[in-house]
Amino acid sequence: MTYETKRLIEIRQGVLNKNDQLAAALRHRFHAAGVTVVNLLSSPGAGKTSLLEATMRMMLAECRVAALVGDLATDNDARRLARSGGLVRQIQTGDMCHLEADIVARHLADWDLNQIDLLFIENVGNLVCPAGYDLGEAVRVVLLSTTEGEDKPLKYPATFATADAVILTKMDLAEPVGFDRVSAETNIRAVNPLAPIIATSARSEAGLQEWLNWLRDQMRTRSSNAKTPSA
Repeated sequence: MTYETKRLIEIRQGVLNKNDQLAAALRHRFHAAGVTVVNLLSSPGAGKTSLLEATMRMMLAECRVAALVGDLATDNDARRLARSGGLVRQIQTGDMCHLEADIVARHLADWDLNQIDLLFIENVGNLVCPAGYDLGEAVRVVLLSTTEGEDKPLKYPATFATADAVILTKMDLAEPVGFDRVSAETNIRAVNPLAPIIATSARSEAGLQEWLNWLRDQMRTRSSNAKTPSA
C-alpha cells in the first residue's frame, strides 16, 4: 500500500468517525424530542419527491410532519413539498453527492424538534455515497423505480443492504416498461433478506396505505421505546 493510499484511507476513516459521532448526537436529540426520522435514498428520478409529497399530505392529517430536502442545486423539490402544508427546508449541497450529519444539524438549528413528530430527510439522488453516512435517522428507506431495471440492488448492494424498507415506485409504469417484479424482489432479497418490500405508485396511490401503515408502526415503536425507562 502506498503512502498516498494509506493517507486517503486514514482521512476517510476520520471523516466517517466524526460523522458517526455527530449522527449519534443527532439521534439522541431526535429520541429526546420524540421525533421519528426517515432517511430516504434513491437514484435520481426514482420518485422520492413524488412519494414524499403524497406521504406528507396524507400523514399531516394525523401528525406533525417536516422534511429536509437535499439536492445539488435549486429549491424545486422543497417548493413542491411545501404544497403539502408541512414544514420544509431545502439543503443545497453544491458538488457534494450526499448529506452528512453536520449538514443536517446546521439546517435543523432553528427548528423546535418538539413540534415535529415525523421528519423525512430526502437525501441527494445517488445510490453510492449516501450509504456510508449515518444522519441520525431511526430508519433508512431505499426506493427502486420500475424504470431503473431489476438489477439495481445487485449493482449497489451496500445501499440496499442497509435499508430498513425498500419501496418499489412507479408501479403504474411497470407493465409499459416491462418491469419484472419477481426478479427485482429476488435481487433485493439477495442483499437484504429481511427488509419489507412495498410496491407503490404516487400517481395512482396504489400501495400508499401499506407504506403509511409501515411508517405508523415505526412511530409507535419509537414512541413506546421513548416511554420505557432506561436500565
